Amino acid sequence: MQTAKDKNDLHIENPKMLLFSICFVLMFSVMNGTMFNIAIPDIAESFNLLPSEVSWVMTGYIMIYSVGALVYGKLADTVAFKKLITFGLTVFAIGSVIGFLAPNYYFVLAARVIQAVGGSMMPAIAFIAPIRFFPSERGKILGIISSVMAFASGIGPILGGVIAGFLTWQYLFLTSALMIVTLPFLLKNLPEEETVSAKLDYLGAALVAVTISTTIIGITLGDMNIFWITGLTGIFGTVRMFTAKNPFIPPHLFKNQNYIVAVISSFLAVACLFVLMFTVPIMLRDVYDLTTMQIGLVMFPGAMSAALIGRKGGSLVDQIGSRKVYIMSLSLLMTGFIIVSSTVGLTPWIVSIMLVFPMMCFPLVQASGADILANLLSKQETGVGMGVFNLMNFVSGALSGAIVGVALDLFSPQHPVNIIAVSGDSAVFSNVFFAFMGLVLLSLLLFSLIFKEPSPTT
Repeated sequence: MQTAKDKNDLHIENPKMLLFSICFVLMFSVMNGTMFNIAIPDIAESFNLLPSEVSWVMTGYIMIYSVGALVYGKLADTVAFKKLITFGLTVFAIGSVIGFLAPNYYFVLAARVIQAVGGSMMPAIAFIAPIRFFPSERGKILGIISSVMAFASGIGPILGGVIAGFLTWQYLFLTSALMIVTLPFLLKNLPEEETVSAKLDYLGAALVAVTISTTIIGITLGDMNIFWITGLTGIFGTVRMFTAKNPFIPPHLFKNQNYIVAVISSFLAVACLFVLMFTVPIMLRDVYDLTTMQIGLVMFPGAMSAALIGRKGGSLVDQIGSRKVYIMSLSLLMTGFIIVSSTVGLTPWIVSIMLVFPMMCFPLVQASGADILANLLSKQETGVGMGVFNLMNFVSGALSGAIVGVALDLFSPQHPVNIIAVSGDSAVFSNVFFAFMGLVLLSLLLFSLIFKEPSPTT
């Protein structure tokens, strides 16, 4: 049986092609989420749906995707990557074809759920592969992968707008199905691994899934009664974690203070990055009355800056250490939010330039944060440890988006809290960015004051 150490020494026939294939699949996986944001109004019109009904196209996807990322992370500790990737890409392609041919809304929902079951494999694999297969260049590879995620988040709405505008929203499913073409390259370049026989704690996995799913549903619907289910399954899941022989999530992960601090700090920081990607399109539409294509063009420089800086930032992680890069990136992100908060309401091209500052921090925060966690985890627990990291990041995105959505519905101030910001309709957006700047500061203080640098012998 292969040990975890042996996996770092596995022969990779073509490392560059393997990395390219992983990045290609990850890009389409991330874009699949952001492209459909653009198509929501068209889907609602096609099937005569209310906003609350059509919102499940995104809610259902995020719900399955976030839980799936944790499940795949857990499985990656014992199941060969080739098996996981083959299963994930095949299921995703099947969901995409069903969505393209969907005769009614129920088939669209089913297609999105199937897509999420398969697609959630990619973020789990993408953050574990650098640790397992590129240990000497881990920071650099994590930087490249994080930059691809950032770029895909920015380019997704543009591509979605073009496809839905010139064709129809059904072709978004067909575009996503292109991921399957990378499967032969991945299978050829991934090293051979053994699948270790291990029992999965299905009850523990189900309790975690229900806890996360009801949390997202409760936030999305604003129904406090649902949180009773969340609380009960959360309690049972915690008891299960401490009593099961082989629990779905090992409880000793949470006995590591550094691990808890790193996960919470990342949760807060990623929430702010998701808020940026969620709020900016709404702001550009409401304040400047821009079209979908114009919104994409305004955000494009920021997406490109994230793509370009990712590799350099990843190399910096290898050179000076992930802790220093993480603190630096949080400081830059906080500065970026202040800049955007201060310039909302000015001309769109100024806003476009200012968005570069916070958006370029996306790959820096994710790459350095993932590297910090990799240093804290034993090789046998990399999968589940990174799975929890991915799960918390997706939940943070859903939670922050819901909070901002409610804030935008309830408040419409004409005067911003930021004294140098522009007054008027843009004030509420300035306040949102200013408030989340405070959340970045909280993340920075939490990490700087409580996280302890592990000793070389740890």
